[in-house]
Amino acid sequence: MLEQKLRLSQINRETKETAIAVSINLDGSGKAAIATGVPFLDHMLDLLAAHSRIDLEIKASGDLAVDGHHTVEDVGICLGLALKDALGDKKGIERYGHFLLPMDESLVAVALDFSGRGLLAFDVPMPASKVGEFDTELVEEFLRAMAVNGLVTLHVRLLTGKNTHHIIEAVFKALGRALRSAVAVRDPAGGVPSTKGIL
Repeated sequence: MLEQKLRLSQINRETKETAIAVSINLDGSGKAAIATGVPFLDHMLDLLAAHSRIDLEIKASGDLAVDGHHTVEDVGICLGLALKDALGDKKGIERYGHFLLPMDESLVAVALDFSGRGLLAFDVPMPASKVGEFDTELVEEFLRAMAVNGLVTLHVRLLTGKNTHHIIEAVFKALGRALRSAVAVRDPAGGVPSTKGIL
């Protein structure tokens, strides 16, 4: 019986604007320890970890006196890099994941492919520009940073919804469920899930 390699990653990134540390375990149970300085983002990342079953530890400090943009985007960058690193050569994984998630009146569809090509297709109109102190336009910035740096093709679409908090929560929960499917090991001894032989 083949022993499955641990799929772990730790990414540290420091700029003049932020200092980010991300640790993930793709084969965890959804444990989260999140401290970004942006409480709403922390809440969404807790949900992402729980629904993906990926253990996730994130510590971030940034120029929040300016606004949350740099911190939120840079956390997305580091999470994408960590996913890419932990997946390695992607042998034996499912590769694709999708989920249709209801959150009260909101309904969100997420589909993704660990294709080796980073792209975000985002069609999620936000009824409100803020949820508490959080700028809702930063959801798209976070997802784009994650997708581009994780080399993930990511589609996110709002089918219906009126409450901005519900919409964003549905996005992160659906993303978690889609990630859970895509990173699952289909066959530990299997090859790369592509006719090209590489992703």
